Amino acid sequence: MIATAWWRLADCAEWALAALWMWRTNEAIRRIGEVTDISTPAWDLLPPDNAGPSLTVVVPARNEAENIRATLDFLLASQYSSLYILAIDDRSTDATRQIVDEFARRFPDRVGAIHIDYLPEGWLGKTFALEVGARNSSSDYILFTDADVLFSPSSLRRAMAFAVTTRADHVVVMPTPQVKGHGEGMMLGFLSLLGVWLVRPWRVSDPAARRDVLGVGAFNLVRREALNVLGGWEPQRLALVEDVTLGRRMKPAGMRQRVAFGAELVVIHWAKGARGIVRGLTKNLFASVNFNSLAMLSTCLIMLILFLGPIAGLALGSTFVPALLALCSIAASYRLLNERSGVRARYGWLYPVAVIVMVWAVLRSMLSVWIRRGVMWRGTFYPLRELRLHNSPWQWELTAAEARRTEEMGTARFRAKLLALWPALRRKRKKTR
Repeated sequence: MIATAWWRLADCAEWALAALWMWRTNEAIRRIGEVTDISTPAWDLLPPDNAGPSLTVVVPARNEAENIRATLDFLLASQYSSLYILAIDDRSTDATRQIVDEFARRFPDRVGAIHIDYLPEGWLGKTFALEVGARNSSSDYILFTDADVLFSPSSLRRAMAFAVTTRADHVVVMPTPQVKGHGEGMMLGFLSLLGVWLVRPWRVSDPAARRDVLGVGAFNLVRREALNVLGGWEPQRLALVEDVTLGRRMKPAGMRQRVAFGAELVVIHWAKGARGIVRGLTKNLFASVNFNSLAMLSTCLIMLILFLGPIAGLALGSTFVPALLALCSIAASYRLLNERSGVRARYGWLYPVAVIVMVWAVLRSMLSVWIRRGVMWRGTFYPLRELRLHNSPWQWELTAAEARRTEEMGTARFRAKLLALWPALRRKRKKTR
């Protein structure tokens, strides 16, 4: 009797998983085409008179001597004329300082160099470098990127055309990852699949979809006025996932957020091997849930059920069909995402291994923070008690909602005063006549 109940429960669970996977995969197939692809000929545009809104590219760099020269070379080859590049050397101990100075000396009208020699208390190194870059520029738009990103000559021109045409306050262009090995392909392919469950890119531009927000460190393009309204980077000065946090602040505040694909327009090599990707995620994963252990453990359990449940179902005769339907949906998702991300769909065969590695990365992130009682990143230690004040994924929506209410109350008070004064204004106007 008990065994029969367990079999029925397993059947119901597998059919529920199959339905869930088919629903999300079907939605992705139907709607991912709504996300603009700016690599198409339709966006091969030139601004009027070959000049558009001014743009500053802020490139923070700490010990990036190996990569930053290529990044600056590619930016200098950009076809967007109203462009200035601002390289921020963040306390580097390698040759980064000399490289950015060399570019500033060779191209004084196009490249500027700023050196940060100390980190103020209460700031992350990167967020402070981004704030310094924003304060030392005056352009209409600012692109915040990383020192290991490569840009095609037309990427900035296309992105700016997209930003102006859609009246965007924040534009994210999804980068194309360079894959240099099976481990990288396995992890990047799975992260793309996981990303579709966390954020639906086709709903990013919908103001009502509060949870569907994006931010990518390789390409966060913002309108200066919108960034000023938000108070710059200072409110999120200790946000470890600073790129996503920017998106979380923009959309709830009523800013127009847009996302675009663009194969080979923005290229980045995330990390060396699966191990390098796991190391890179260690800083971010636990911070993404504001260091909540229950939320982190729940995330691990959900990933194991959602992604490995269909494989377990293949072993049982009664659950074979729903398990197969779920796995076919996963394969279709890999195929669909391959067309956008450039990560080959064949790495989908390794996704069960990627799930285990991802769960380990989540646990590693949590354990490393608890053992240290904080985060060690780029040679600086950040205490957990301070980080918790700035890494809540919900605090930005609450802050933005409060700001909107304050603005609405101010507008209402202004209208009330205007209505109260209106009869007197009419009488004064009649006397003047």
